[in-house]
Amino acid sequence: MQSKRILLVDDDPRDRELALDALRQFNVANEIVPLRDGAEALDYLYRRGEFVGRTDEDPAVILLDLKMPRVDGFEVLQQIKADPAKRTIPVVVMTSSREEQDLVRSYAAGVNAYVVKPLDFLALVAAVRALGAFWLMLNEPPPGRAAHGA
Repeated sequence: MQSKRILLVDDDPRDRELALDALRQFNVANEIVPLRDGAEALDYLYRRGEFVGRTDEDPAVILLDLKMPRVDGFEVLQQIKADPAKRTIPVVVMTSSREEQDLVRSYAAGVNAYVVKPLDFLALVAAVRALGAFWLMLNEPPPGRAAHGA
């Protein structure tokens, strides 16, 4: 059975909380793992540091901010998409950046979707709910990912 875990990677505590609230309102059965930056995301994905003992199931989707300290979203995206064991994990960039270069660079690195975070709270909640509905209920994962997270 496919993991319904969502990895939420955002350095802005307010944006992280708003997204968490929106996802919880959508479906509380999904495990949501909030992370503060790209370094934590990579530690989680590769079971390092505080995440060494986590289950081996990969998330169903990663919601990833771009502009973060330590390791930014671009580096996380590049490492995931370069790894044959991780590259099929859907990655959705959720950023406040409307810069064309960020959009182009994200798609060139293999992002599955690019969403500019709405400034309005209700619009942000609606966007996060729509993302959750699509990636968790409508999207079909590639063969193999659902069975063993690889």
